[in-house]
Amino acid sequence: MANPPHGGILKDLVSRDAPRRKALETEAGNLPAILLTERQLCDLELIMNGGFSPLEGFMSEKDYNGVVAENRLADGNLFSIPITLDLSKEKIEELGVKPGARLALRDFRDDRHLAILTVEDVYTPDKQKEAKEVFGGDEEHPAVKYLFNSVQEYYVGGKVEAIDRLMHYDYVALRFTPAELRLHFDKLGWSRVVAFQTRNPMHRAHRELTVRAARARQANVLIHPVVGLTKPGDIDHFTRVRVYQALLPRYPNGMAVLGLLPLAMRMGGPREAIWHAIIRKNHGATHFIVGRDHAGPGKNSKGVDFYGPYDAQVAVEKYKDELGIEVVPFQMMTYLPDSDEYKPKDEVGEGVRTLDISGTELRRRLRTGANIPEWFSYPEVVRVLRESHPPRNKQGFTVFLTGYQNSGKDAIARALNVTLNQQGGRSVSLLLGDTVRSELSSELGFSRADRDINIARIAFVASELTKAGAAVIAAPIAPFDASRKSAKELVEKSGSFYLVHVATSLEYAEKTDRRGIYAKARAGEIKGFTGVDDPYEVPEKADLTVDIEKTNVRTAVHQIVLLLEAEGLLDLL
Repeated sequence: MANPPHGGILKDLVSRDAPRRKALETEAGNLPAILLTERQLCDLELIMNGGFSPLEGFMSEKDYNGVVAENRLADGNLFSIPITLDLSKEKIEELGVKPGARLALRDFRDDRHLAILTVEDVYTPDKQKEAKEVFGGDEEHPAVKYLFNSVQEYYVGGKVEAIDRLMHYDYVALRFTPAELRLHFDKLGWSRVVAFQTRNPMHRAHRELTVRAARARQANVLIHPVVGLTKPGDIDHFTRVRVYQALLPRYPNGMAVLGLLPLAMRMGGPREAIWHAIIRKNHGATHFIVGRDHAGPGKNSKGVDFYGPYDAQVAVEKYKDELGIEVVPFQMMTYLPDSDEYKPKDEVGEGVRTLDISGTELRRRLRTGANIPEWFSYPEVVRVLRESHPPRNKQGFTVFLTGYQNSGKDAIARALNVTLNQQGGRSVSLLLGDTVRSELSSELGFSRADRDINIARIAFVASELTKAGAAVIAAPIAPFDASRKSAKELVEKSGSFYLVHVATSLEYAEKTDRRGIYAKARAGEIKGFTGVDDPYEVPEKADLTVDIEKTNVRTAVHQIVLLLEAEGLLDLL
């Protein structure tokens, strides 16, 4: 399998440009440089190693417009997802980016030069059209949100010359380039390979599905999980790879191999399924499994699916001859307890008893420590998952108290700190507003921008401590709703976040202020003081509201403890 099955030429740019590597490296040192984002790094890696063949760089405006409108590059080749290099107007002006310019592309993690881009064009994309045509247009779609909230306003197109591969330090032996993987298949004597795309842990149903597909096609199996960027909230790739490694011995000897794919997923459903098929063809697969809701992000906030369950299968089937890879459509597998076997749902007769565990239910069982039966997953797989998902009462969390100065939030935070330390079972960290200001944010003032930076720093520290299993108690004033929401989003990547509004009135907080801080603010000695000459936005959806004017610190702490206990985070003896 020297080249892709359809006869095209694999464009491994690293091998192509290897003879000129030293000269390119020297030139890159004298060029304006772009530090690539994590998604751009994933894209560049697959451009350079041939995973995105026939691409040789980031898409020009003609290629981009063709892909958005018709799934085709300007030369007519099939390609379904825009692969673009986005830059801000400021960065373009700073670097002098224009057609003909040469730019060094660098890894933001270690500043290594990876490639040189020769600019073909600089253009403004039609983001509305891209969102609608490529992803369906739903503003809640993660790729649409990323497009409008994170992607810069200009795209830069042009081919790249490769200097060096990205440096990975994890699972190096499993990171095959397309050329390496096809040589590996040749060495094994495999001529028919069924590729299985996944971004989740694999269980018995997945093993049965892939074995059935291989037997039906007299083929072998490539388990090809994504280890780049996936859907927010997905299980980390370190845990998933350990699961795949644990599962591999469950395949008949010599049937399956595991290779990792550094792809930045867009969760683009039908468009993404075509893209995945192209990528697997480039890696030497002859068959590709497309399952129910392939690469879909699930449902929006109204409970409506972003894509139909088999839209992806229809999309890939439409282009199967041109793709040069055979589609293997599969329905969901379901367990039949009376015969102890898995079958596709469409093969199960009426009245036959079935059992299933959804992804949501599995996460609940991992979180609570509930039983995960062997009919669903193998013990060695469950063991790996439990190592990375401690029971609820061992998980970290953040309690974020917000309210006016002297509202009682600091007193509640200190008392809650004592209460949780007394109970034991996990470390407890206290982040009081004044402490953070003196230790982490001493250079900041009290403008809105500075306040937002201060809350972002608190959120970062809280998220890292939460990830490590600690109980975090943060008590800044945090007057603005947007910064509180940002803090919640960041912390919830690592654990639970609870917003407690200490709703003590401004009048009471000022009246009981024995330190005289409000008096100084009223006299103009302190500027930008919340409640005096700066606003406080009342939280609309706090998890708990307490008021020291109407209750006391002990009762407020007890209410927080009851909230945490109800969530399974505390063991009350």
